[in-house]
Amino acid sequence: MIRLPLFLACALTLFICPALSQENTLSPDPRISTDILALSLDPLTEEELETQTAIWMAALKESSTRIAENEIRLLSGEGDASAISAELLLLRETKAEILTRTQIVLEAYELKGGDASKQMKYLAAVRGIKPANNDVGTRVHAFRTWLGAEDGGMRILLGSIKFIVVLAGFWLLSVFAGKLIRRSISRQANISALLKVFINKMASRIILGIGIIVALGTVGVNVGAALALIGGGAFILAFALQDTLSNFAAGMMLLIYRPFDVGSAVEIGGIKGKVDSVSMVSTTILTFDNQKVLVPNKKVWGETITNITGMDTRRVDMVFGIGYSDDIGKAEEIIARAVSEHPLILSEPEPNIGVHELADSSVNIRCWPWAATSDFLTVRTEITRRVKEDFDAAGISIPFPQRDIHFHGTGTKPAGD
Repeated sequence: MIRLPLFLACALTLFICPALSQENTLSPDPRISTDILALSLDPLTEEELETQTAIWMAALKESSTRIAENEIRLLSGEGDASAISAELLLLRETKAEILTRTQIVLEAYELKGGDASKQMKYLAAVRGIKPANNDVGTRVHAFRTWLGAEDGGMRILLGSIKFIVVLAGFWLLSVFAGKLIRRSISRQANISALLKVFINKMASRIILGIGIIVALGTVGVNVGAALALIGGGAFILAFALQDTLSNFAAGMMLLIYRPFDVGSAVEIGGIKGKVDSVSMVSTTILTFDNQKVLVPNKKVWGETITNITGMDTRRVDMVFGIGYSDDIGKAEEIIARAVSEHPLILSEPEPNIGVHELADSSVNIRCWPWAATSDFLTVRTEITRRVKEDFDAAGISIPFPQRDIHFHGTGTKPAGD
């Protein structure tokens, strides 16, 4: 059976096609660069692209037909098997190139509003045709052809290597930038530890995120479309994750306004303890009895926050009760002496000592000295112990709640008297 070379068949198709008189008609050259082909198709209208689609589909059909006929000849034993196999190798290589370029034409046609669904199905069908023989040389050549194709194995391999190299480079950059930023902000006294951790983490993640986008762009991924898709998905997720976003926003407010820092003793919504960590969604508090409490940032920001250790100094409020029969002046003198002799109590501001109130069972004397916040518990414990011992030595009682009961006679004698 005599066959015309493929390029002659394509040329004949060009003459047969009624739209050949158009100036923008492109010849289906299987060797044309894919980039040049895409640029050549860009100015064409939908009608002109429809013509190009018909031309390239005809070329693809001709190539697939010739491959199928040679496969049949090989299976039936007609002709020289070696010659047929050699021809099949060339035909498959040409077909792979036509497939790639026909795909580009169809995509351009659809982009201009055309319907190429049937042609796409045909492409998928003929692309899946497998060699009908078990000739090792044919299969090896097919594999080598796939490796060398513009969208074949070597492109995938080189793209993967490029992606990994770019991503690794940005990862190293994020690590280096993180160390540099951490070193820079560590010298800033006006930045809280929480904000320092946040800045360091976010800087590294932003650099790594940019690296992923750049790496995807190097392997041909349409980054703009991907970002648009992510943006649309984020808009939808915003409605589903409103509470999480509220916690995130509250976390940002905590970082900006800094009502407390890591290690601060706080009271938030009835929970007392030390701040262990703050993430973008929650605050972890270690209570004074060593329980870990996770509080959503939305609740933290919405509650009254008491920063117990927010100031360098703190007033130690103590009240000592004495009996109504005890000497008030003597009691005040004992308390003042205990305060003045304690090394951790500050001289400024001066301690406030005096009668606080006349309670039901005692005369309460206030003792309000000042101390460093870190010494608060020590001062209160030691002053309370010292005053109790000195009161005992001076014979001053510390009364407990008591009630006097008085019986008034009614004048009625008990029965039997």
